[in-house]
Amino acid sequence: MGHLSEPTEFAEMDAIEQIIRESSLPNKSLSYQIMNKIGENEMTKASSKHRPNVMKRIVMVASAAALLGVGVIGTGFISPVMAATLKQIPVVGNLFDGTSEESLQAAIEQGIVSEPNLSVTHDGVTLKVADLLYDGSRLSFILEREGVDLPNTASPYINENDKIIGSPDSEYLKSRKVPVKDQKKGYIITPAIFANGQEVVYGEGNYGDHPQRENAYIVQLTKDLKLPDQFELTIKANVTGVKDMFEFNIPVNVKNKSIVLKPEASKSDGQFSYTVKQMELSPVSTRLVLDSNGQAPISPTQTGDYSASMVYYELVDDQGNVLNPNKFEYFNSKPKTEYHIDQLFSPFNRLPKSITIKPFTLTVNTKDWSIVGQGKNSVGDKTYLKDLELTLPVKP
Repeated sequence: MGHLSEPTEFAEMDAIEQIIRESSLPNKSLSYQIMNKIGENEMTKASSKHRPNVMKRIVMVASAAALLGVGVIGTGFISPVMAATLKQIPVVGNLFDGTSEESLQAAIEQGIVSEPNLSVTHDGVTLKVADLLYDGSRLSFILEREGVDLPNTASPYINENDKIIGSPDSEYLKSRKVPVKDQKKGYIITPAIFANGQEVVYGEGNYGDHPQRENAYIVQLTKDLKLPDQFELTIKANVTGVKDMFEFNIPVNVKNKSIVLKPEASKSDGQFSYTVKQMELSPVSTRLVLDSNGQAPISPTQTGDYSASMVYYELVDDQGNVLNPNKFEYFNSKPKTEYHIDQLFSPFNRLPKSITIKPFTLTVNTKDWSIVGQGKNSVGDKTYLKDLELTLPVKP
């Protein structure tokens, strides 16, 4: 367990709620801090990392949609037939909307998705790398666990070097400050990940229990990955109550991983503007990277106690097909005037001739920055900004 020597941040649910309700979180903050309802969701772990050798973990409340969004990355490694079945599952199917079985098969053929099926056993506990995905935009894998009967896979324990947010005397935190010798055997501690012997650097990462598989742990690293098309992936994981480390070495070789567009195209209405820096298209995901500047446009209905949120972006192909974002982030605070957006969407069913970016805002109540019209199946009432729409040709 030596590789987890850096400070780790933990928080109880009420502390997280307070942070979310009263703070304007930075762009690279953990997406799982954003939730709609406290207390109705499961607990998970997520991590954000911006430089080598700095690992931060935080116990937080995750929205059901966000949990499923991570889980689908794992279930996306299965056969095209199973993928078609997943489309019928509410929320989970959203990540596969517009994805054909042919596209998923192409991802397998290109080496983007694979099933290494490598396993290591120590002291009666077996970890297996069941699924692996790398398309240039994200690196994700699933560890399946055998040999122990525990309610979840991710370690719930706080170690002595962990930095505590919230009251250290709370019952929630006290129950997790367990000496190593007394910890239950079988929980997976956040793995260390290397490419060709160097620790993988990334802008955002998610770690935790797989929401759709029992005894499965999922890792997803996204943003700012700088990995070659071919490398040796090394995963080093420790398990509570087990002395020896679980180590896996997996060759990764991706052919034609992503189509990268760098249009540097801008749109402005005089007060608000944005510039599309990059788009990445692969059989399993679409990434949009842009910078915006200025106050979000306000519609006639967004007056008095109501105003506009930050500007969000919808992607539509030349056939009118709309892509779904892998997660939807909302911050309960006054919008800023500058944003750097780096967001993953579902893949296109086929390579489009053009992509239209449709900016929109949500209507929010300025008393508490809650979203008007938000519900179980809706992010809220959208106001599209037609003057700011931008169509980009796709030239591979």
